[in-house]
Amino acid sequence: MCGIAGYVGPRNAVEVVYDQLKRLEYRGYDSAGIAYRDNGNIAVIKRAGKLSELGKMLGEVPTDAHQAIAHSRWATHGAPTDINAHPHYDAFENVAIIHNGIIENYLDLRDELMSRGHTFHSQTDTEIAAHVIGEEYDKGVPLEEAVRLGVKRLRGAFAMVVVSKREEDKIVAVRNASPLVVGLGEHENLLASDIPALLPYTRRVVIVEENDIVVLTPERVRIVDGDGRDVPVVEQHIEWDIAAAERGGYEHFMLKEIHEQPQVIRQAIAGRIDEQGHVRLEHVFSEHVWSDIDRVNIIACGTAYHAGLMGKYLFEKLLRLPTDVYFSSEFRYGDPILSPKSLAIFVSQSGETADTLAALRLCKERRIRTLGIVNVVGSSIARECDRTIFTQAGPEISVASTKAYTAQVTVLTLLALYIAQIQETAGVRVKSWVDDLVRMPELAEKCLLLEPQIEQLCRRIKDTNLCFFLGRGADAYVAMEGALKFKEIAYIPTQEQPAGEMKHGPLALVQQGVVAIFGATDPYHVDKTMSNLKEVQARGGTILAITTENDSIMEKAAESTLKIPACSHPFLTALLSAIPYQLIAYHVARLNGHEIDQPRNLAKSVTVE
Repeated sequence: MCGIAGYVGPRNAVEVVYDQLKRLEYRGYDSAGIAYRDNGNIAVIKRAGKLSELGKMLGEVPTDAHQAIAHSRWATHGAPTDINAHPHYDAFENVAIIHNGIIENYLDLRDELMSRGHTFHSQTDTEIAAHVIGEEYDKGVPLEEAVRLGVKRLRGAFAMVVVSKREEDKIVAVRNASPLVVGLGEHENLLASDIPALLPYTRRVVIVEENDIVVLTPERVRIVDGDGRDVPVVEQHIEWDIAAAERGGYEHFMLKEIHEQPQVIRQAIAGRIDEQGHVRLEHVFSEHVWSDIDRVNIIACGTAYHAGLMGKYLFEKLLRLPTDVYFSSEFRYGDPILSPKSLAIFVSQSGETADTLAALRLCKERRIRTLGIVNVVGSSIARECDRTIFTQAGPEISVASTKAYTAQVTVLTLLALYIAQIQETAGVRVKSWVDDLVRMPELAEKCLLLEPQIEQLCRRIKDTNLCFFLGRGADAYVAMEGALKFKEIAYIPTQEQPAGEMKHGPLALVQQGVVAIFGATDPYHVDKTMSNLKEVQARGGTILAITTENDSIMEKAAESTLKIPACSHPFLTALLSAIPYQLIAYHVARLNGHEIDQPRNLAKSVTVE
């Protein structure tokens, strides 16, 4: 997600951290800021917009600052404005803080702090964290102890960096799920959220481990655990070039983003599930509105459309709420029937998709309630919808969308459970679903362990001239997204539909050399899916089945199987199967020598109709 930079040493610290932010621009951001030591105080400069806007302010900054931290923000809590940009002060302006990630319990902490007279200037969860750490620091403890005690009061996933006006030449940072890397120098030390920001200055790095606190001075790096005990400083030497470092050592951004999905799921649910297992969604409609809605229209393009199909499946199966899914490009021209009790949900990674934006404006004209599910805070769709739920997936650079899909379906699942919770929908055990969602990051990590097996399978199917993507129920909808990835980057024609439709025409395309990939993760459909598999096999097709670890039926019938862990709710198992589909597309494209991050004829955000 966002970019973190820090420096303490003899150089011009502000120039160093600004340069670090420039090397992290590929991560995406909407504002940036720097905190630096100035005459015994911590001064802050920050601006919304491009990094160059912050750069215009550097001429006013003293050149003798030898301690600075900097941040490029991708908005999650609060719009991308100057005031919401990092760094943030505590209540006493003794400390300044920058932060990647999400503080899940920030609302509870805000209420607690306000009851003690605290006031806040921004809409961010980061400022809440600054006040929490500031309260501890005001007790007279060292900065690292204030950070250690303060983060015990925080719940979420974050990397946090703190400086104090009382302790010169000291930077304290803590890591909880969000990445943090230290760079070791001679009489200087640095830190960053990613390795590329360190490479111009050092190749000696220390990867900060989970829940560890690091203290940087010009002459020393010290690490302690959450209980204050010293931890060994384990140095690594980085051989990557700059381009490889931007991709975290991965060959392509798409592969990096596929591997980010366990963390993306964590971020999508962060702050939205409380300790009692209830779903909490801020800034959505009042509870009485959900009882008034009698139909949902989900409107989206491409990958987001496929996420919408998963939403339809869930809304109708769990809530018995009639739901239609429209291609944004067709919505306006179909003269859609919209009643005053309709809800229109607009799904978009960028929030700028032209066809989706046009459909939104039509709904606004007709006074229909609108809800956005969007990744980019401050985007057009986010601003123009009545309400918006952010997917919190962080920037996605590869044109072929991967982690955005997973985040969108996760958020649609949270929304369905939230409505079921409000309406006390009969037969829906929200706590059981929530338990599965909490396990999803761990299960996604297990799916990624299939990559070596997938790469070998792809060597056998890479020369096919047609690939079917088939399934039933939610498996069919995920298969459609798998097909889109395959054609986007592997450039191989696909045929995708529910498996039961094969005999109504598409079966005529099956012949020797054709590959059929079956999503078969739902035990309820396994017998029917097996019949469709045999139909393809009898006509010379080669079968690859994506099934579950406890399956024995598909394994006996298919030429190849990929086994993923099963959730107690098959819908979520189907969502996990998106990961092997993405890896299949990636490795076939790579083996065939295709451009992956920028496939031919395609753009990341389609801003023209």
